[in-house]
Amino acid sequence: MAREDALLRIHQQLIAKRDTLRRSMVEDLHAAEVHDEGVGDECDAALDGAQTEINSQLAALESRELTQIEQAIQQIRDGHYGICEGCSERISLARLKALPFTTTCIKCQRQEEGRESGQSNADEDDAHWASAFQGDGGTKDREITINDLELEL
Repeated sequence: MAREDALLRIHQQLIAKRDTLRRSMVEDLHAAEVHDEGVGDECDAALDGAQTEINSQLAALESRELTQIEQAIQQIRDGHYGICEGCSERISLARLKALPFTTTCIKCQRQEEGRESGQSNADEDDAHWASAFQGDGGTKDREITINDLELEL
């Protein structure tokens, strides 16, 4: 029963977050329309361009998060919320509380991140770092003199 109560609270949090994101996106869109009045000089134009780019990036991020939240809400309605897409096991309640729109358990997420980065395990990663120091006798820096530098005259 505790899991069901926690899932109900998560559902309420998701609804609140969804509504907040929707309002924020509408306000951002309105602010972008109002802000587009014209520019003074080149510096103003550059600042406006940079601000527009930042707002665009934030809107894209908010849009992705909104989509994830809406999918999580739909999963709750369908009775599939909290089930890992990778292994079909229950996602831990702690993970759902921390990231309520996650679709994978920690184990499957780590495996996915390992595949994406091309790393298979930590031992291989340690071996790559060790090989970085093999060429010049370890971590000692060689002393450089003025004669070692090539100067253009």
